[in-house]
Amino acid sequence: MSEVIGFVGLGNMGGPMARRLAAAGYEVHAFDINADALSVAEAAGVHAAANANECARKADLLMTSLPRPDHVQAVMVDGGALGELSDGNLWIDLTTNRKEFILDLASQAPKGVRIVECPVTGAVDGARNGKLTLFAGGDQNDLDRVTPVLDHLGRVIHCGEIGTGNVTKLVTNQLWFIHAASLGEAFALGMSNGVELDVLWDAIKDSVGDSFVARHDAPSIFAGHYDPSFTLDLCMKDLGLTMELAGNVGTDLPLTERAYETFERATERFGPDVGELHVAKRIEDDADLSFRLDGDWVPHWEK
Repeated sequence: MSEVIGFVGLGNMGGPMARRLAAAGYEVHAFDINADALSVAEAAGVHAAANANECARKADLLMTSLPRPDHVQAVMVDGGALGELSDGNLWIDLTTNRKEFILDLASQAPKGVRIVECPVTGAVDGARNGKLTLFAGGDQNDLDRVTPVLDHLGRVIHCGEIGTGNVTKLVTNQLWFIHAASLGEAFALGMSNGVELDVLWDAIKDSVGDSFVARHDAPSIFAGHYDPSFTLDLCMKDLGLTMELAGNVGTDLPLTERAYETFERATERFGPDVGELHVAKRIEDDADLSFRLDGDWVPHWEK
């Protein structure tokens, strides 16, 4: 594997991705402000770097997997990692980011430095098992260069020019959040009118009501932990970015707007740092129901 990889951000998604690349035979130099996350990566064959700038200096391909656009700003611009890249280097941003921000950073890159945006979806189990879907935007030659590397993480979809990857990712999240909010409403509607929860879930999965959310996320509701691997704060960040894109549409998007409002209500009640599916718990609590269901609900991040 000739490309040397720098990797910044070893959180719930970035950590498994960096470890998979090391296991595939790449030389990976990584940094995270969390020393424990860095130690886990080192145990898997990743080389620990002192900071993000060192990752950039050592890398042919620099990858960033960070929670928010402001974190990318702090690392790449304020911290100077973008300026450490040199002619022939390529930066892949795996963060779910703001389209205009990525375009602006591409214009600031040093001469000869290329940029590909590639936000991902598929949750922690997808990151661990190489089953992610990656939404790549950029110049076709750059996409051709990075795709063999990204293939170790999952399926790469070439979305178009830079900026389109994040738009595509936010469209998929738009549908995810609408489904997550509606799942809690569906459980409440059925149970309040005499149908058992296990019957509802079985019917949903084998009908037109089926979805990834119903199969992947409902067990986190049944178990009562509501998936702490992705917080309400991150939901609100992504929904905010989605609402920015909605401003370019020539009509209103009422379902998207209501999803934003529904997650906002859950955040106001439970706080920003709890699991995303507290959007269903708010309905559960207000309807005086219990969405607990007996079963061997192994958390998806342990699969």
